[in-house]
Amino acid sequence: MTFMMRTLKSWSRPRWKTWCRLARRFQRSPDGSAAIEFAILSIPYFLIIFAILETFIAFIAEQVVTSAVDTLSRQIRTGNITYNQSKSTDKTSTQFRQLFCNEISFMMRCDAAEVTSPNRLYLDVRSFSSFSAIPKTIGVTSGTLNTSGFAFSPGPASSINMVRAYYYWPVTVDLVRSYIGNIKRPGQAANSDYLIVQTTAFMNEAYP
Repeated sequence: MTFMMRTLKSWSRPRWKTWCRLARRFQRSPDGSAAIEFAILSIPYFLIIFAILETFIAFIAEQVVTSAVDTLSRQIRTGNITYNQSKSTDKTSTQFRQLFCNEISFMMRCDAAEVTSPNRLYLDVRSFSSFSAIPKTIGVTSGTLNTSGFAFSPGPASSINMVRAYYYWPVTVDLVRSYIGNIKRPGQAANSDYLIVQTTAFMNEAYP
């Protein structure tokens, strides 16, 4: 027994000293500082990256809506889309919404339910007596888009028309929601979406 105790003591003292020496070396070593600094800075870094991506994708969505407005406005201007003229090109509001959804559905949510019951996409297509009569502001009531005057009634040949599209683009990153969430969606208590607005005004061609 005495021999075993002596053996353990003789083994444990150098072993203990070795561990202490390694601990002091680890304490003085700067090798892990980069990993610790990255762990501290990674959260704000990735938040900034996500905010940049969020803004970039919202900008692309704006361009998609702009392209759809330009495409369908051109068809109205040239008489390929008409309204209440007893022609084969006549479209109803629902049919026009379906055509608009076809233009944007590759990137935005615009399914059959959205076509029949607007939740994010709102369209206002009307004819006016002059360009000065076209509304220049966005109607807002209690912080929400006022859609009471929206209609689909483009005019005939040589008439002045306006096509305006609104789309509630969802904001995913909480960091930027308060900065680009500019209006409330119906049923929401706070600004949670980015309202994309695109307008074009034109005079129809003198098509037959």
